[in-house]
Amino acid sequence: MRSWGALLVAKEGKYTLAEFPDCPGCQTFVGEGESIEAMAEDALAGWLASNLSRALSPSRPRPHRTVKGSDFIHVEVPPVLAVRLELRWAREDANLTQADLAQSIGISQQQVAKLEGPDANPTLDTLQRVAEGLGRRLHVSLS
Repeated sequence: MRSWGALLVAKEGKYTLAEFPDCPGCQTFVGEGESIEAMAEDALAGWLASNLSRALSPSRPRPHRTVKGSDFIHVEVPPVLAVRLELRWAREDANLTQADLAQSIGISQQQVAKLEGPDANPTLDTLQRVAEGLGRRLHVSLS
């Protein structure tokens, strides 16, 4: 899983507010005694999936400085969603369009779009082909 940068957490009255500085509009809150971490994971996953489904490329998380009165916590991105993000970012880093990548690995542009979409569940063989098409290596780790 990929840890998403930092999440700003602040108290506002009886609520705890969580906001992702790198994800415009992605925020959530909980009342006293509720877990902000669980709610933040759901909010982030929903925001990322929504952006991917609209063919938008979410920016990568950046390090942030602490703001007085606030804390940062790290939120894990679910593995299936993290794979989609990594595919999109790797393709963009290689300056390839979906059509360029598709041609290099022998699939259609629509199949590449589907791999980067919110419902993708690629096999390891497919991920290996994509990695090779991007001039990269596939690394799998169970931790």
